Amino acid sequence: MRPLTERDIRGSFVNCSKGEARRLAIPRDLGERPWDDLDFLGWRDPGAPDRSYLVTEREDRLVGVALRFQPARRGLLQRSMCSLCLTSHPRGGVSLMTARKAGPAGREGNSVGLYMCADLACSLYLRGKKVPETGTRFEESLTLEEQIARTTGHLSAFLDKLSA
Repeated sequence: MRPLTERDIRGSFVNCSKGEARRLAIPRDLGERPWDDLDFLGWRDPGAPDRSYLVTEREDRLVGVALRFQPARRGLLQRSMCSLCLTSHPRGGVSLMTARKAGPAGREGNSVGLYMCADLACSLYLRGKKVPETGTRFEESLTLEEQIARTTGHLSAFLDKLSA
């Protein structure tokens, strides 16, 4: 992914108003992000524990999505798997992220959801740059490039549902 600026990010959101996009919390460490290892930029809002954001490049343009999720309940034996990167996490490491649909459907309250890594670090888990806390990545016969293609394909399918 190419490095993004605050302006790039704020102008990319498809499921919130321009005013909401202006007010959302942008990561302060954009200059330090491992852009070459990211398939999308994802972050949690430090001021709102139930909100997170995702920005990705799609068909030569940026698409940003505001997401909401329920804070994880602590369960010692519970394990969940991310639908994007297929990383297994214990104790709330995966959350159902819901996004309001774009346009009139979103204004009527319609949304779509996907189970994702709660920290939105799927790209780093795929590449082995980050290891889940006592979770695992299953050993796969797919190459890294094929795993990345699968992950971005799942993300694209989710984004398609936002505008449908």
